[in-house]
Amino acid sequence: MDSLAMLFWAPLTETFFQKALVGGCTVALVCGVVGCLVVLRRMAFLGDALSHAMIAGVAGGYLFMKLLFGVEAHAPSMLLGSLIAAVLTVTLISFVSRVSRIKEDTAIGIMYTGIFAGGVVLVSIFRNYIHIDLMHFIMGDVLGVADADLWASAIVAALVLSAIVMFFRHFQLTSFDPVMAVSIGMPVVLIDYALTTCVSLVVVAAVSMVGVILVVGLLITPAATAYLLSDRLENMMLLAALFGVTSVIGGLYLCIWLDSSGGGAIMLFCTLQFLVVLVVAPRYGLLARWLRIRRMLPQQLVEDILGTVLRHGERPVSAAEIEGHVQDSKGIQRAVRSLVSQGLLRVSKAGVLLTEVGRAEALRILRAHRLWETYLLHVGTPEAEIHPRAHALEHMHDSSAVAYLDDLLGHPVKDPHGQEIPEDVDCRTARDLVALSLLRKGRRALVQQVTGAAAAAGLKPGERITMAERRDQGKTWVTVREDGQEISLDHEAADGVLVTCE
Repeated sequence: MDSLAMLFWAPLTETFFQKALVGGCTVALVCGVVGCLVVLRRMAFLGDALSHAMIAGVAGGYLFMKLLFGVEAHAPSMLLGSLIAAVLTVTLISFVSRVSRIKEDTAIGIMYTGIFAGGVVLVSIFRNYIHIDLMHFIMGDVLGVADADLWASAIVAALVLSAIVMFFRHFQLTSFDPVMAVSIGMPVVLIDYALTTCVSLVVVAAVSMVGVILVVGLLITPAATAYLLSDRLENMMLLAALFGVTSVIGGLYLCIWLDSSGGGAIMLFCTLQFLVVLVVAPRYGLLARWLRIRRMLPQQLVEDILGTVLRHGERPVSAAEIEGHVQDSKGIQRAVRSLVSQGLLRVSKAGVLLTEVGRAEALRILRAHRLWETYLLHVGTPEAEIHPRAHALEHMHDSSAVAYLDDLLGHPVKDPHGQEIPEDVDCRTARDLVALSLLRKGRRALVQQVTGAAAAAGLKPGERITMAERRDQGKTWVTVREDGQEISLDHEAADGVLVTCE
């Protein structure tokens, strides 16, 4: 037990570990908060671009102080140079994407590689004056944090977190609904630049401490981990900050125990943390997704049960009768319980019956089935194959697809077996505008709009009509006015009359 306690306590007695812990946690906290906005706005690539482009600023600041003042590794000048390089990168990206057909992601790729390459060339040309370890720049040295790095990270964290707290609603609205933000007068472009500046400051303050790769990881991974657990931005930011801090703590201990790279260990711990949450997250995790899929009922089974109960009319249907009519009898009891809980079926002593909502849904499925049968006969399908094929196709009952099929067939009333095709659901509600061509014999309606040939036939808005039986094998619609006068319309004319049913 004592040896286990020492594993955790011994590193805390070392000054380098304490500095790494304070500096790393400060950077991780602010990276997690800002990273939420980066993830939500899909700006992950921008963080990578800024961190790479900074080498030009670091080299420029280093060279400036060395040539003019003879000072090496002057932290404030390199920080300022890095910030200038970051702002220049963002400005060039915005300029290229706005004035050309090049998309923003492509502009980011062009500009950050160009500025990064410029920095590398600058370092190599003035290698006698600039003493920068590129590997240190890329991988960082979190175990070698200097006091200047701690002060820089603390100041930047305070500035950036203050800006996010003060303008939280602005960042939130422009992240989720930029169109609405523009409509209410928010300066969206200015807010975007403010966020980019915050990201630039965070990257600049963190790169010297944790390196290019780790700063991008701390911007993205903790925020993505929090995104799996929260639907509210403020909660997501708190969780992202927590995951960033735990990544640093866990990674630092890991690097001490394994005697490995500090930045690599932190990023490894951060990634493992993300993978664990990805599996166990209660709503968006892989385990939750697997359980939802396992509990899902096949839509075909649900619809077959509704159709079976509908065909038995008002008589209760037992489970045995349902099994006799449904092709796949596996899971019937669970499906029936689900339909009862959804209010589509109700249970009686003798079996199950359709509710009003269930009947409407069953009629919609039956309508699709019989329209598909009619269509299959229309295209020459052998009679023996019509029913089984229609049974498979009936589950494709998207309202627009069924309406197109119905119109293509001329709004048939009977299927190939002489059974009535259920009426369109819109005809059963008085508030919906429907085409007169959908009405069946005996249906009363109030004419609302008349266009085309129907106007020439004499129909006018405001008239009450009653539908008579169709003629010419269903190709002619007959309406009867209140005075008993009949008006005959063809398919096109009937489609041009919009009515509300009574």
